[in-house]
This record gives sequence, C-alpha cells and structure tokens, in this order.
Amino acid sequence: MLAVLSVEVRKLNRSLAALLAIAAPTLIAIFLFFNLLRGKKAPPWEMGLQMSGVVWAFFMLPMSVTALTALVAQMEHAPRSWDHLRALPVARWKLYAAKAICVVALVAAMSVLNLLLSWGAVVLAGTIKPAVMPTGAPDLAKHALLLVKVLAAATLMIAIQLWTALRFASFVPALALGIGGTFFSVVATSAKQGVFFPWQMPVNMLARDAWRIETALALGGGLGLIALIAAILHLSRREVL
Repeated sequence: MLAVLSVEVRKLNRSLAALLAIAAPTLIAIFLFFNLLRGKKAPPWEMGLQMSGVVWAFFMLPMSVTALTALVAQMEHAPRSWDHLRALPVARWKLYAAKAICVVALVAAMSVLNLLLSWGAVVLAGTIKPAVMPTGAPDLAKHALLLVKVLAAATLMIAIQLWTALRFASFVPALALGIGGTFFSVVATSAKQGVFFPWQMPVNMLARDAWRIETALALGGGLGLIALIAAILHLSRREVL
C-alpha cells in the first residue's frame, strides 16, 4: 500500500494539485486582508478567524474538493491509463484507496494552510493599519478544532465527488455535481433540511444549535467514511471505466 501511495504522491507533485492546495487558502487570506483594511476600528480576533472558517466551509472547501477530485481522476482518464493500472499485480482497491487518502490528506493540508494564512493576513493588515489590529489573543486551537470538524463533516461530500470523478471518464458530471451542490448549499443556507445535504454539512459545524452540529458530524463523518469505503469497493469491482 505504501508503494501505491508513493506513486500517487509523485503523480500529484507533477500535477496542478499543489497549486490548487495553495491557491484556495491564499484567496481567503487575501479577502480577509483587504476586508480588514476597510475597517475603521479593531475587531476581536474571533471575528477574523470566524470569517475565514465561514468562507472555507461555505464555498472554498466544496469547490476545492470538486476541482481536486476531478484533477486526480483526470490524471488516469485523460491518458486512458486505467487498463494498464488495473493489469498491475496490485489489488485494485489499493489503487482507489490511495487516491482517496491523497485527496483527504490534501484537503487536511489546505485546512491547516487556511488557518495559518488567515492568521498571517490579519497580523499583516493590523501591522499596516494599527487601528484595525484585532484585540485580545487569537485562539488558534479552537479554530483548528473547528476546521477538523469541518473536514470530518465533509467526508460524505468528498466520497460522492471522488466516486463521480472516477466513475465517469468525462470531467463534466463531477464538475456539474460540485457546482450544483455548492450553489444549493449557498442559496439554501437557512434551510433546516440543509443538515442532511452533504455539501452543507461542513457549514453546520458553525451552527449554534448543538443538534445540527452533532447530526451533520455523524452523517458527514460516519456515513461519509462508509460511503468512501463503498465507493472504493464498487470502483475496484468494475471491469470497465
């Protein structure tokens, strides 16, 4: 399994995945930086980091997962290399499991980068314009825990997007699904049923109601892990992709 994972990592190094992993958190930091410079008084640290988490969970995370899963799948679809991969003396499930692990690991790395870059953007804005330097001390541990919950709740969405991207040779179904899911997640933010919608489960980690957090975390994380395993098994048993 380690050898298969190593190959997947080398493939990602030669792709646009690294650029995507840096670009998405950087865009949030740039938004945070200029939004803070527009202010006239110092906000609490909580507000800046909370805003970063909201933008990440609402929009940037689902769109990044859509792009990342499509990118990982197209590395095999485009050169039609599935026949060669599936003929190798390696259990097929390992090929798909390695891709799933790489996608989840990259999203986790992007979450960490998002927190660090957001902190840096707030500090830089406060240095340039001292009047908007946040008061108090940043509770980075609290926001790191929030991002861990957001990632866990996003597991079901990642499983659906990855299965779609690997199942269909064209990148259109995966992109359409991701864009559609993100669209309905944004426009139906206040819907109570959103707690059952995979693309809105990460957002529910920011809810005030404990039941919404617990439900979205259980469905997105628990059911998501089962869905991810089921997707790997289903894809590994298919004869033609």
